[in-house]
Amino acid sequence: MFKLGVLSDTHGLLAETQLAVQLFKEQGTEAVIHCGDIGGEDVVKVFQGIETHFVFGNCDGESGLLAAAAKKTGNKIHGWFGSIERAGKKIAFLHGHQTMRFEQEIESGRWDLICYGHTHSASLQMYGETLVLNPGAFKRVFRPSVAVIALPEMITEQFDV
Repeated sequence: MFKLGVLSDTHGLLAETQLAVQLFKEQGTEAVIHCGDIGGEDVVKVFQGIETHFVFGNCDGESGLLAAAAKKTGNKIHGWFGSIERAGKKIAFLHGHQTMRFEQEIESGRWDLICYGHTHSASLQMYGETLVLNPGAFKRVFRPSVAVIALPEMITEQFDV
C-alpha cells in the first residue's frame, strides 16, 4: 500500500503547513501533492525531506522563487498541471481555477485520480472511473483540512489540521 498526502490553498500559512506535514509523516505518507496557492517559498521549504509535487495556483505570483525553493528541497513544481503514477494509478493535479482544463481532464477518462483546490471546500466525487478530490484549504475555512489516499485501493481519509 502506498499512501499519498494531498493539500491545497495553504496561502503562506506556515504553522498550519508544518502541522499538515507532521500529520502526513504520522500517517506514513510516502509522497505529497500540493494543488496550488502555495503562498510563498517558506511553505515550500517545510516539505524538505518528503517527496512533494506542487502546481501553481492563481495566487502564486512568485513562480521563480517557488520553483527555486522546490529545487532546493529536492521537490518539483510542475507548472499549472502535473501528473504522476504511483501504485499503478494515474494521478493528475491542478489548482482548478482554469475551469475548461479542469473539466477536460475529468471528461478525458485518462486518470484514476484528479486532485485540485481553489474552491476552499473539501470534496470527493466519482466521475465515471475517475475519483476527483479537493482536500480543502487552510485559509477562509472553519477548519483547515488535508487528505490521505491509500493506493491502489483509493481509500481516502480527510483530516483536520
